Amino acid sequence: MNFYNTTHPYYCGIDLHARSLYVCIINHDGETCLHKEIPASPERLLDLLRPYIGDIVVGVECMHCWYWVADFCSDNRIAFILGHALYMKAIHGGKAKNDRIDSYKIAKLIRGGNFPLAYVYPREMRATRDLLRRRTRIVQHGANLKAHVANTTSQYNLPPNRLNLKNQCARDQLRAAFTNPAAQRNIDLDIDILDHYACVLRKVEWFIEQQAKTHNPVHLQLLKSISGVGKILSLTILYEIGDIRRFATVQQFASYARLVKCKAESAGKIYGSQGNKIGNAHLKWAFSEAAVLYLRGNPSAQHYLQTLQKRMSKGKALSALAHKLGRCVYFMLKNETVFNEKRFLGG
Repeated sequence: MNFYNTTHPYYCGIDLHARSLYVCIINHDGETCLHKEIPASPERLLDLLRPYIGDIVVGVECMHCWYWVADFCSDNRIAFILGHALYMKAIHGGKAKNDRIDSYKIAKLIRGGNFPLAYVYPREMRATRDLLRRRTRIVQHGANLKAHVANTTSQYNLPPNRLNLKNQCARDQLRAAFTNPAAQRNIDLDIDILDHYACVLRKVEWFIEQQAKTHNPVHLQLLKSISGVGKILSLTILYEIGDIRRFATVQQFASYARLVKCKAESAGKIYGSQGNKIGNAHLKWAFSEAAVLYLRGNPSAQHYLQTLQKRMSKGKALSALAHKLGRCVYFMLKNETVFNEKRFLGG
């Protein structure tokens, strides 16, 4: 966890909402200079901050509408910091809680050097990352539709089909599997949505790849040099990392990607692990998928996995392989070198 420790003459805490802001400004001595609610408008916010520009830092909690505040501060040369939502428990405690109290607590956390920092994702890559995450949600819904097709087949006691619903011919073959017209209509609904998803997702994936070639073509090609890492995995890793230089050490990167577990220890006793959901879930998924795909059709990698399984279970061995791939990606992107399988497995 990183804290903001830079001192300023004034500190501004904003309790951020979609349609309103509660702004609190305190000085270096802790005295309240301004404390009021305003509409979520750049013009109104600028009117409040204009007398303090150059001497103030603005802090908000990481929630869904922080983008415009970060861009507003960047355009007006105002220092901006983003608070990590999971670590900002201080503003959620207390007997009373409202927007006025929360904004004051945020300002006090910044002044006291206890404001937990989150990464302010670059503006130019932010929309593409959100589009890629949205694509993931659509793919997950498509997987649910395919599972519904399989469950409906079992529901009517039909022979299990081995059709791959990714293929158009397989979907056409399944359309005439049910004699009941209502059941057939139920399946047709799933298939029609899958057909539309397949068409739309191809265009979205092409667009995201073109954006990646504009934002960071070197890192995109470096990621594709890993065996088993294709277009979607490389794009996910690229956009979820953002700037690899924000991680000072490989341990920080592995922690952010949820590739390590943290011990819960007290009085010399270990009580298991905690914090498993603190970090980037998309990177955790990407490296777990990369580890499985790296093993496919790769005898050297499979032999390495068997070596790991001599001292741990298969699940832990796959996690160790994902961790090793994550560390490898960190140094690949930081040093801008291609994947070296001989060195990777030899290490």
